[in-house]
Amino acid sequence: MKKLFQHVKDKFGVTFQDENVLIEAFTHSSYANDHRDQQIKNLERLEFLGDAVLELTVSDYLYHKYPDHPEGQLTRMRASIVRAESLAKLAKEFDLHTYVRLGKGEEQMNGRTRPSLLCDVFEAFIGAVFVDQGMDVVIDILKAILFPKIDSGAFSHGMDHKTALQELLQRNGVVTIEYSVVDKRGPDHEKEFVVEVRVEGDSFGEGVGRSKKAAEQAAAKVAMKMLEEARES
Repeated sequence: MKKLFQHVKDKFGVTFQDENVLIEAFTHSSYANDHRDQQIKNLERLEFLGDAVLELTVSDYLYHKYPDHPEGQLTRMRASIVRAESLAKLAKEFDLHTYVRLGKGEEQMNGRTRPSLLCDVFEAFIGAVFVDQGMDVVIDILKAILFPKIDSGAFSHGMDHKTALQELLQRNGVVTIEYSVVDKRGPDHEKEFVVEVRVEGDSFGEGVGRSKKAAEQAAAKVAMKMLEEARES
């Protein structure tokens, strides 16, 4: 597993004090089952811990990053960020899947590419970092690989922007929000809709989509960004 230790050091700048913790984080239960006589620990306990650490750190980041967002919107944002598909992409982006120890059956079934397994590995890795290095190092890693993605809107596909906009604007009372199609582009089989969102009669931006619903979501996202920029200026 020397390659794993070097990979973690190169990619994340972390040198583990207890290498056994890192090995445990990359040991799937199928591998442990194939080597029962060796009583090998698998990643499940570290996954449990890493899941909680990610929930806390992402919640804390969103809480301070978006001080005007209501609880419901923050909850949906967090769910989009820590869901299995998102964490699996991170695991693969940083080649963590390469170093997972799998049982023969799991390997033959292409377990190394399964999003749920990759998610488990990423959570276990974060759990291992927390155990061996502490919370400050976990946050340093997330500042480098996850928080910038949040800022860039990489997880916005999992957001309901219309509901988020409504919650934000109606925190202090009922506000009229209207969506209307202002243009249609392209042939019927590739038609795009342009939707404008208006708040109390004032235009808050336009969005484009292959359906009216998609265009409305895009318009709401534009409006949310405009409100955030106005708050920060």
